[in-house]
Amino acid sequence: MRKTLAAVALSLSASLIASSPLASAQTDAAKLYQGKCVACHGLDGRGSAIGKNLGAHDFHSPDVQKQSDAQLAEAIAKGRGKMPPYEKSLKADDIKALVVLLRALGKQ
Repeated sequence: MRKTLAAVALSLSASLIASSPLASAQTDAAKLYQGKCVACHGLDGRGSAIGKNLGAHDFHSPDVQKQSDAQLAEAIAKGRGKMPPYEKSLKADDIKALVVLLRALGKQ
């Protein structure tokens, strides 16, 4: 399982590097996502088994995609439902980069 997660993370990082002018920020966002988000939201943003049991949102859902970037950033910073807040452990730029990544995952 860990090898699969690592392979997908590398693949995600590589695709972000190839497709984004903000390659460095996106690579950092992919690492942050892997470390802080993937356990509940899954590699593809649809939710892991654990996350689904906790009520983690599917990034592909219209409810998530219709939210503004500011609303998504606030959810990451302040937490929502059972999701913990990350405002003390992440910089504002990291949160913005995660929002960009969340949008990209939601479109895949």
